[in-house]
Amino acid sequence: MSSESAALLEIGRLLKQARLAASLTQEQVADLAGISRPRYRDIETGSAAARATTLMNIARALGLEMMLIPQAMVPAVRALLRPHADDDLPAFVSQPEEDDRGPV
Repeated sequence: MSSESAALLEIGRLLKQARLAASLTQEQVADLAGISRPRYRDIETGSAAARATTLMNIARALGLEMMLIPQAMVPAVRALLRPHADDDLPAFVSQPEEDDRGPV
């Protein structure tokens, strides 16, 4: 599976999860986002890509906001979104820097 296909499936999975949590139908989300239900279905199932403006409209219909995050920050954001455990571990650990001799 290509990384683009995997990304489309992940976006669709997240949209469906948010839609179900909001107790909305695909038709309701599509209406709120200003697109057709078949178009929304294709986005939610990961079988079609969408323009950024369409994704923003869908996100708003679901009570979400979209953010652009540098890839290097994704582990930190995921760690912050992870349920908190009763431990004293840091939220995330950065990748150790390396030099010619290996990890520093």
